[in-house]
Amino acid sequence: MDHISNSSESPGNIAAADARVLDNPAHERFDLWLGDELVGILGYRDEDDIPGFTAKPGEVVAFMHTVVKEEFGGRGLAAFLVGEALDSACRRGWKVRPICTYVQRYLALNPQHLDVLIAG
Repeated sequence: MDHISNSSESPGNIAAADARVLDNPAHERFDLWLGDELVGILGYRDEDDIPGFTAKPGEVVAFMHTVVKEEFGGRGLAAFLVGEALDSACRRGWKVRPICTYVQRYLALNPQHLDVLIAG
């Protein structure tokens, strides 16, 4: 897998019915599926597991890295994955610390998700 797609914009090149994002807590990541193929991941860690952070379990989740297979790049899949992961975090009441630079760029272009970020 190659690191992130080139676009931080909302997905315009895929149909939502073609892609789905599933949480995979055993591997601390969101999985992006196209049909039966795993094509991307967004890794996360609960900050209570990271040395130096003081968050309580389930309180703050760090989005660590976003990866989409190279042959699926340029289709808006990374943006779809990040948007779905942020929506899931919001529904769960998580606060997100965007460590991943792709997630940071996505948030700069999609301010509707800023409310899920941890302050500071």
